[in-house]
Amino acid sequence: MNNLTPIRPGDARMAGPDQGGPGAEGVDLHRLIALFRRRLPLFLAVALVVMVGAVIVTTQATPLYTATSSLTINTREQNVVSTEAVLSGLSAETSVVDTEIEILKSRQLAQRVVEALNLEEDPEFNPALRDPGPIEAVVGGVATLFGAAAPDAARERLSAVEAQKQKEKVVDNVLRRLSVRRAGLTYVMNVGFTSENPAKAARIANTYAERYLLEQLEAKFDATRQANSWLNTRLTELRSEVQQAEAAVEQYRTSNNLLSASGATLTEQEISAYNQQLATVRATQAEAEARLRTARAQLAAGSNGEDVGEALGSQVVQTLRARRAEVSGRVAELSSRYGPRHPDMLRAERELADIDAQIQAEIRRIISNLEAQVQVARERTGSMAGSLGSARGTLAANNAAGVRLNELERNAESVRTLYESFLNRFQETTSSEGIEESDARIVSPAAIPTRASSPNVPLNLTLGLVLALGAGLAAVVLAIMLDTGVLTAEDIEHKFNLPHLGSVPLLASVADAQDRDDTPPDYIVKKPLSSFAEAVRAMRASILFSRIGHTIQVISLTSALPAEGKTTTALCLARVAAQAGVRVILVDCDLRRRNVNRLLGVEPEAGLIEVLNRSVPLEQAVRLDEPSGAFVLPLAKDSFTPKDVFGTAAMDDLVADLRKRFDLVILDTAPVLAVSDTRLIAARSDAVVFLARWRKTPEKAIAAALKVLEQSGAHVAGIGMTQVDMKAQARYGYGDAGYYYGDYKKYYAA
Repeated sequence: MNNLTPIRPGDARMAGPDQGGPGAEGVDLHRLIALFRRRLPLFLAVALVVMVGAVIVTTQATPLYTATSSLTINTREQNVVSTEAVLSGLSAETSVVDTEIEILKSRQLAQRVVEALNLEEDPEFNPALRDPGPIEAVVGGVATLFGAAAPDAARERLSAVEAQKQKEKVVDNVLRRLSVRRAGLTYVMNVGFTSENPAKAARIANTYAERYLLEQLEAKFDATRQANSWLNTRLTELRSEVQQAEAAVEQYRTSNNLLSASGATLTEQEISAYNQQLATVRATQAEAEARLRTARAQLAAGSNGEDVGEALGSQVVQTLRARRAEVSGRVAELSSRYGPRHPDMLRAERELADIDAQIQAEIRRIISNLEAQVQVARERTGSMAGSLGSARGTLAANNAAGVRLNELERNAESVRTLYESFLNRFQETTSSEGIEESDARIVSPAAIPTRASSPNVPLNLTLGLVLALGAGLAAVVLAIMLDTGVLTAEDIEHKFNLPHLGSVPLLASVADAQDRDDTPPDYIVKKPLSSFAEAVRAMRASILFSRIGHTIQVISLTSALPAEGKTTTALCLARVAAQAGVRVILVDCDLRRRNVNRLLGVEPEAGLIEVLNRSVPLEQAVRLDEPSGAFVLPLAKDSFTPKDVFGTAAMDDLVADLRKRFDLVILDTAPVLAVSDTRLIAARSDAVVFLARWRKTPEKAIAAALKVLEQSGAHVAGIGMTQVDMKAQARYGYGDAGYYYGDYKKYYAA
């Protein structure tokens, strides 16, 4: 028995030779074209609907106009005053430009534009101001009805909430119409706005640009004002701190006698003066002592004191010496005139002696004065040295107190420096207030557009065409994916690894108009040379040669599901075989349907069940099909039994008896998935013909039924298709003989 390898569920319907069976070499273009042709009406319908929709949308769309205003980031700034700005300018970096674009798209800026232009009162942006449609009118009426029953306070709250929602919707609508783009890698930003009114579009675009620049200026103004306010507050605090620090310094200096003048303290100035005075008195003392020592040294050397320096400078001594010289001259004159004993001579000598005594007395007085001067100089030097020592002690104490004073002065200086820096910065920010500039400027204001930007008719139609083609192709692909039935012989061979035994046409697709009311078995008798009869003969030949080396005598026809055309095909095969001179019998094994009786229009009293029960002999139950000469073993009207009649020895004996009596035995069985009897019958057959309805029987059902037959040990000769629409197959059934039906249909006799 051939190994059965069903294809797994979900295999692609468009699988070509390169995806399935052996010998695949590439994509079969003819197969793809055939698959597309098969769904061409669907493709055209979907594409037409989409294209018509695109045309309607384009023609009914309200014309929209887009105005664009261009801004640029300032890469150079004016320097009116050489001060540092509180809020620095923007740097010309890519990230900065991208950030500014997002600011232009911000909701806050959109709200400012809405408020500036009062767009809440514009029906284009406020849906609440538009005329309501029928549905909106009904919904609004119901809402009003329920709202009227609410309390006044609740209605007011609801009204406030609705007003806020309405305002937010207006902002949303404005943002949807806004487009902000960067021009390449430049610093230029294009602000576009779309509106039904071209003038309105230009006005809103320009307002966006102006509000953006104004927002930048306000940000700088606010930053400067806040800085000035903070600096002013800080200066007030620092001013108080400076005053307190300086007062602490002065208070400490006064309390510690650290008063100063000309950059030095009074004690330092006093010490300096004492040092100078001490040096002076010491020099005076040294001079006086030197004079006294010299005078004493001269006197000690035998001098009469006349050569003492102080005596030489004394007016008294000089006067006395002048008198002495005069008296000495008179003595010399009197001595030469009168002699030593003359009274005048004696008076003159006494006068001379008296003058010498006065001179010596004056010299002694001078020496005594020198001694007194030396003593005074010594006392002055000592006093001055004492005062200097006292001042130096005071200075040491002052220096110890100066450590704290220096700390207080440093603190005061730091506070004063901080105060001065804040004061300078306050003066700078105050002077720069009012001269701030925005970080961007308008390069080109938006002009009123003269052409509508939307709808773009050529673009819309092109996109509509592309969308229509895409939708059509998607519909075709989806339909193919959802189409789970078998279509061609190639499908059967690739998906189920079984041979295709043949295709039984749908009679309406091959018969003339006057013959379409006939049943297929009757049509075979009526038109034995027709294409329909030839298709049945071809299937019979495929069945007989399906098992090389074995004689095919007992054939079971089955399917996965009911209404697959098994009985019709079985009867057609029996009549074709009978017309060929074969002794053939058709056995109806479908206990539940008895379709053979319906097709033949008979209701026998005895049939298969009676034969198996041995209540009626075979010869009495078999009926002759007079139009063709075939024999039929039908089922009696009341022959249904719940017993297992096909797994008994009686069934084996019947099959053996039929083999002896007939050349070909055709067993019409029930669907495999519906009834288990078929498995028993199939196992007793030389070959099982599995029938599937063209494009209807799901692949999963076929695979499941074949698996059941394989498990029962039956030999499945192959799969045949029933009710094949030859006209449709001729249009797009590539891979099947029916694809060429148009080329050979006239070959058959009418």
